[in-house]
Amino acid sequence: MKFDDLDLKMRIYETAPDRCVVPNMYMVARLDGRNFTRLTKETYAFEAPFDEKFRDLMIDTLKHLMNCGFKVIYGYTESDEISLLFDLNENTFGRKHRKYNSILAGEASAKFSSLLGGMGVFDCRISELPTAQLVVDYFRWRNEDAYRNALNAHCYWRLRQEQLNSSQATRQLENMSVAQKNELLFQRGINFNDLPNWQKRGIGAYWKRYSKEGLNPVSGQNARVERSTLYIDLDLPMRENYSQMLSSFLGVKG
Repeated sequence: MKFDDLDLKMRIYETAPDRCVVPNMYMVARLDGRNFTRLTKETYAFEAPFDEKFRDLMIDTLKHLMNCGFKVIYGYTESDEISLLFDLNENTFGRKHRKYNSILAGEASAKFSSLLGGMGVFDCRISELPTAQLVVDYFRWRNEDAYRNALNAHCYWRLRQEQLNSSQATRQLENMSVAQKNELLFQRGINFNDLPNWQKRGIGAYWKRYSKEGLNPVSGQNARVERSTLYIDLDLPMRENYSQMLSSFLGVKG
């Protein structure tokens, strides 16, 4: 069998399952660290419940993903996860799921590992969202998940510092309300509201436009030129204010 015939025969088994995101559908990628609990608590022993060194590794990985060949208009990270919102007209690789999942997971794993000096692996999945409101809802979901996780983590690790084991600390927090968890921390000298917002709300990344003086290469005269820079937001808003911010990225009213 000639190579061209063999190539055509076998390639169908790779491409037949391809699934593409249809036009005018919003795409959001979510990447999660694989076995990061073990990596952060045992292999590298980052500070619990939050570690600025680990935070910065995730920020640098997020920045890399927003500059690796896809048009990403908003990025978000909390804990060991990263979410990416693509431009509605993004059409790289024909919007094939397998391409986005494999490339983004590979890029994130490679960047994080090179920064860490060890192996850190991510998986990736694509959400297809038909409306701008669902995009807002998605990021509201992750933003509020960050708040819930931060409260639980601070309570859990405070109890662990009091010599409770993992099961005892988890059991004590079961069925406690948000108010009760806040009170648990307050009684131990921690006002949850005063903790850094990046711990409670996650971290955003988005493009900001600015102008600067430049030289027109044709006329040789000075001119104002427009540029974009990636801004890392450690002080994201919450709830409706966050919804309005997200809506502005989508070009719709919040």
